[in-house]
This record gives sequence, structure tokens and C-alpha cells, in this order.
Amino acid sequence: MNSLHIGLSVVATDVGGGFSIGLGGLGFAIAGSWMLFTGLIGAWLSAIILIPRVFKLIGKHKLFTFPEIFLHLFNKKVALIAGIISAIGYIGFTSAQILAGAKLATATFPALGLQQAVLIMGVTAVIYTVFGGLKAVIYTDTVQWLMLMGGLIFIGIPLGYQAVGGWEGITTTLDPSFLNIWNVEWQQLLNWAITIIPIWFIGMTLYQRIYASKDEKTAKRAWFIAGLFEWPIMAFMGVLLGLFARVAVQQGLFEGLGYNEITDMDSEMGLPIMLRAVLPVGLMGLMMSAYFSAIMSTADSCLMAASGNVVTDILSNILPIKEEKLLKYSQIATFTIGALALLLATLMTNVLDLMLLSYSFMVSGLFIPLIAAFFFKKKDPQAAIAAMISGGSTTLILEVLNKEEILHMPWGIDPNIFGILMSLIVYLSVANSHAYRMR
Repeated sequence: MNSLHIGLSVVATDVGGGFSIGLGGLGFAIAGSWMLFTGLIGAWLSAIILIPRVFKLIGKHKLFTFPEIFLHLFNKKVALIAGIISAIGYIGFTSAQILAGAKLATATFPALGLQQAVLIMGVTAVIYTVFGGLKAVIYTDTVQWLMLMGGLIFIGIPLGYQAVGGWEGITTTLDPSFLNIWNVEWQQLLNWAITIIPIWFIGMTLYQRIYASKDEKTAKRAWFIAGLFEWPIMAFMGVLLGLFARVAVQQGLFEGLGYNEITDMDSEMGLPIMLRAVLPVGLMGLMMSAYFSAIMSTADSCLMAASGNVVTDILSNILPIKEEKLLKYSQIATFTIGALALLLATLMTNVLDLMLLSYSFMVSGLFIPLIAAFFFKKKDPQAAIAAMISGGSTTLILEVLNKEEILHMPWGIDPNIFGILMSLIVYLSVANSHAYRMR
């Protein structure tokens, strides 16, 4: 496939509706745009460093999933565990998209409860994905993301800006700190960077699109396109709408909807509520179509990634599957994974937290073994397995302890950083002990 379709599909999958809703809730501040700056860095680094190495493997082997990299550079057991970690992470990411769609729906249709909306979004996403292959997903991603861009550029941003009184309304309502792009702590930048940049090296949905590219040059160009769309284009459009929502609630535009103070509302609900408050019915329908399209563009890709992990990397490793039965197994896996993602979405309340937790779990378990596979001279399968398990479990344990306020992270640093460090230490320790014993 060509670079434009691949590039737009990559950014549609990575940003989509989940980050659009999440960005709008990042303190309703311009500085939140730095989150997607790390996406640009990740995209360009992986284009330069990762894609050439992946295409060398593609030249030797026919690849379908990310863990198959480990199959050829380590062994079958490493690929199996990588498949399990990747599948779990993408189930969480799919849940985040379902939750994003549900929040959007409840803000648009007040009579609809959050749990009802989650059910509707989940069922729709699962059925939608079961009927399409990767080419269908990539083509629809392109259309869906262009719909989101058109909705933001021609409807959401200009009408939102007008509704809050333009620049004068913004500057007289908000504290100047909300308009300061540098108003972000170094810990926050570090946390975003260490979570988002590595995902460009271990994301199953991204590898699927590398494999779908007709050659290495096409894939690289697609990744450069995707990086530019992430930042500055999508980053600033997302936070601008969130900023307009904060101005609107402080100006009292949401009082008729039951939100008198900023503390009365979930920050991630600010953007959809603002759209409901300021847009006329027809344009509201178009804008909601754009957002639902963006959410579906990420949900279908994540469901397909998780399904691919389960069928190709897990089931096929345990028991041989005949090629003619692959489609049936994939459909069953998609339905099952969709049900799990739907259940998880009913238990969570914050879209961005769920997405970043899913990212963190995958990154802390898979990033160091991938670096070892491509860049270390000696590739130790046992060290890779130990690094995966220790890194992912460290991050999850620290996340739970931090959330329950049993343990506080020093300087507010994300637990993912400690998970990656643990993964690196364990890999080197196990690999060195094996090398020492062989002497």
C-alpha cells in the first residue's frame, strides 16, 4: 500500500478519538500539546532506526505480527510471552476507545447512561471489526481520520472559538498560565516521553502497517507523514477545543446543562459537552460523526492487533491451526477479546489513564527485549523472557500501589520508568550470568 494511506492510518490508529477526547481533558491547557510531540519523536525515530531493520527480516521471512520478530531473533517461547503481553495491552487500549465513545455519546444524548453507551460502542466496534481485513481497516482509517480533521477544522474549532467570544473572551476569562505552552513540569514531559516514544517500536498495529507497506521507502515516508499529523496538527487542535471548553464552563455556558463550576464535571467530558452546547443540530450530527469515526478507526485496529496476537502468536504456538481455519479462529478471538474489552471499559472512568496504563504495560515488558533483539550482539532468550515478565509486572504493581496511595513515586515519576529499568537490569543480569557459566 502507498505511504499516504499508511501514514493516515497510522495517525488515525495512534491518535483517533481516544486521544482527541483525552487531550481535551488535559487540564484544558495548551501545554497538553507536548504529549503528542513525543508521538512525533517516536514516529521519526522508528522510521530511521526500526523500519530498515524490520525490512531486512521481511526480506527473509513472511511476517504478520510484532512478536514474530522475537520468534526469528530469539525463539518460540519469547514470541509466545510477547504475544500475551501485546494482546493484554491492546485489550486495554480497545477498552479506552470504547470508553471514549461512550463519554462522547452520553454528553451528546443526556438520556443515555454511561454503561448503556459503553455497551452500544463495544458491540458496534466488535461487529465492525469482524467483517473487515487489514486493507479494509486501513482504507476506512483514512476516510475516518479525514472526517475528524474536517470536523475539527471547519466546525468544532471555528464555532467553539466564536461561542466563547474569540481571543478577547479567552484572555479575559482564563488565567494566563493556561495559554503558556511552557507551563508543564519536567516530570510530566519525561513520563509522556518514556511511555509514548517506545510504543512506536513495539506497537502491534504499527508493525502491521509496516508489513502492509509496499517497500521500505514507502514505510519511512508514511511514518514521517504520521509524525507531522500528530504534532503540531492534531496536538493543537485537540488542546484548543479543550481550552474552549474550559472558557465556556467558566463563562457559564454550561449552566443550562447542569454544570455550574469546573469542579462539577469530568474534564474529559468538557469537549463533548461544549460541542453539544454551541453547535446547532445539523452541525452537531456531523461533528459527532467525525468523532465516532475517529474512535472506530482506533478501536478496529486495536481489536485486530489483539486478535492477531491471540491467533498467530499464542494459539498457533500452542496448537497448529490449519490455514483454512484461520479466519474462523480470528473471528472467534475478535468476539472474545471485544467482550473482555467491553467489560474492562465498564470498570474504568478515565480514557487517558487507561490508554497510558496499557501503553506502559506493553512498553515496560517489550521495549528492552526488542532493543536486545536488534542491537545486542548476544541474544539470550531466557534473559528476554525474564525481562518481559519483570518489567511488565513491576509497572503494574507500582501503578496499583501508587493509585491506592500505598507507595508514592519519587518526584512524581511514572512507574513505567522503573519497569523499563527493572527489565534492563534483569536482562543484563541473566544474560551475563549465562555468559559467565558458559566460560
